[in-house]
Amino acid sequence: MARFFIWAHRGASAVAPENTLAAFTAALQAGADGIELDVHLSRDGVPVVMHDETVDRTTNGSGRISDLSHAEIHDLDAGSWFGPRWQGEKVPTLEKVLVGFAGRLKLNVEIKDMGAGRQVRNLLAKHPRGDMVISSFDRPLLRKLRAADSRLPLAVLLDQPDWHRALALAGNLKALALHPRIDLVSRTLLARSRQLGLPVFPWTLDDPLAARRLVSQGAAGIFTNDPGRMIAAWRC
Repeated sequence: MARFFIWAHRGASAVAPENTLAAFTAALQAGADGIELDVHLSRDGVPVVMHDETVDRTTNGSGRISDLSHAEIHDLDAGSWFGPRWQGEKVPTLEKVLVGFAGRLKLNVEIKDMGAGRQVRNLLAKHPRGDMVISSFDRPLLRKLRAADSRLPLAVLLDQPDWHRALALAGNLKALALHPRIDLVSRTLLARSRQLGLPVFPWTLDDPLAARRLVSQGAAGIFTNDPGRMIAAWRC
């Protein structure tokens, strides 16, 4: 069995602060195939890479990203919460991630709103070397993105048990993949997706044995916080 596709969830977030250049570099060095990251717009419309809507959990600041300028966000420490080694790590912009990793790793950009979607589309045009997929839980947003651009590489995120509807949506959108939460994955879902030619990448899984089982059942790959551990176990 060939090694399955490994998405580094928020970068190699088990070993470095999530959604930072340090985590993405660690994922690259570990041999991950791609990195997953989250994008929000700052008050002045800059796409910044962070999972939460606020900066509170993963920086030394506080407040909603949408209420802060990019300059204010750039001044924050996004590494010390994870450990002193990463003190001074910055919140990257999506463009900085593209400059550093486009052509080296596939990028899975999760977006929450149409404004971020427009900015991601603009950056895709500026970085043609970037191998990117745009994913979202927001189904109306995915439909709007498809209506705006028939060529956008889209993926459907799934965190509800209505996977039949998610598969139908993916087909209508001509999506590249389905990304279901791990506890929602079943043999039936995988079999039906395989019939439709739709790759499935469950999230988030750090157990190599469980990952092997999923791949043997038809998953195309997985999202993991620890790509290094996953790859090392695969080689054993």
